Amino acid sequence: MSRSVRTRPEGSGQALSEAYDTALLDLDGVVYAGGNAIAHAVESLGTARDGGMRLAYVTNNALRTPDAVAGHLTELGIPAGAEDVITSAQAVARLVADEVPSGARVLVVGGEGLRVALRERGLVPVESADDDPVAVVQGYGGPELPWGRFAEACYAIARGVPWFASNTDLTIPSARGIAPGNGAAVEVVRIATGAEPRVAGKPLPPMHRETVLRTGAERPLVVGDRLDTDIEGAFHGEVDSLLVLTGVTDGAQLLAAPPEHRPTYVDADLRGLLTGQPEVSGTADEGFRCGGWTATAGAERLELSGDGVALDGLRALCAAAWTAGGEKGCALDAGKALAKLGL
Repeated sequence: MSRSVRTRPEGSGQALSEAYDTALLDLDGVVYAGGNAIAHAVESLGTARDGGMRLAYVTNNALRTPDAVAGHLTELGIPAGAEDVITSAQAVARLVADEVPSGARVLVVGGEGLRVALRERGLVPVESADDDPVAVVQGYGGPELPWGRFAEACYAIARGVPWFASNTDLTIPSARGIAPGNGAAVEVVRIATGAEPRVAGKPLPPMHRETVLRTGAERPLVVGDRLDTDIEGAFHGEVDSLLVLTGVTDGAQLLAAPPEHRPTYVDADLRGLLTGQPEVSGTADEGFRCGGWTATAGAERLELSGDGVALDGLRALCAAAWTAGGEKGCALDAGKALAKLGL
């Protein structure tokens, strides 16, 4: 992928599952939400896998172990092994292991996934600041994580112990809606200590490094629902990306995206892996066309005319908005245009 400023979604004459050898799939908001499979995910992934595409599941959620994640996917009808799952817990454990001696004690604020990843790297998880940890690692611990765990982290950090975080996603999708993520918990410790953690998860390089080391992908496609983690991570890793609209990103956020948050492709859900992607043609002067839609950028708002498949209209609007925004996000009003598409 070029690091030049993307001004429109790309087209593809091939199905994406044929154009790329490995799909690096986010989980929450892409494959499942709140434990339940998202519509069309099971069938789409099965078809892509049967066609020869490798599926790797890359998640910033550090709560569960790869074995547990793989077991859940298999129960949903998506056969997977632990080797197919890459977590931010694994990425942060490698980051810590590169900095401290083997056998060192590490204070854990998080779930079992973080403890297993640390043990895999030869480190010893501990529970208290009084256990003489040489590092603090914080990851998503679920809604039942005791408040006292944050206090233990703060005590250790105040003594000068380095602080690591699996990721800083402020929110996480659930079956009931959007819930606080690990980033919200990290803010609690940041406010109390004034310290800054070293972060491993998407969109930062340690997570991309972990993914490449574990998958060996040569032509990867990042598939995600978040602009600030999945798509930005693909941008920094210089690989292509597919945004699916089954999670936290809506049309308005996509149109306002700065260059590092602009995906290569946009589709409704994981069925987008199985198809080609339509071309967006045209210029700023004549308008951008996709399917039966034409989008232009006016002085105050984005304009859309025509009819057809709503996603084609969104792709045309992306071209108009991203071109108008240039190296910044587009600030033009998109409400009327998106309403015409039912988005």
